[in-house]
Amino acid sequence: MKRHQNLLMMIAVAMLIALPLWMVKKPAPGADGKEVQIFAGADDKAKDLVGIIAPSYKPWALPVMEPPSSEVGSLLFALQAALGAGFIGYYLGISTTRAKYEKAIPKTTTC
Repeated sequence: MKRHQNLLMMIAVAMLIALPLWMVKKPAPGADGKEVQIFAGADDKAKDLVGIIAPSYKPWALPVMEPPSSEVGSLLFALQAALGAGFIGYYLGISTTRAKYEKAIPKTTTC
């Protein structure tokens, strides 16, 4: 029974992730006629602001890969954040467990 509960929980989590992205409606174009980005972040707004302040600015480097849409870029950023948080949590868990076991096992001295 526990196995089925875990499977149902994973399906529910996957649906909670996928359904909002699938159900979101694309907004109408803005007043300037440009397509409105739904998941535009601070990086995009900063890039637009730099273009207004210094129109002759040239970027120092070009991106290695350009995501097909801003949604994919947001997904990759969230995946990167989740992997980083998982790595940090794993490292902290291992180090605290190791310290706990080192305190519990008395060290013997040998001459």
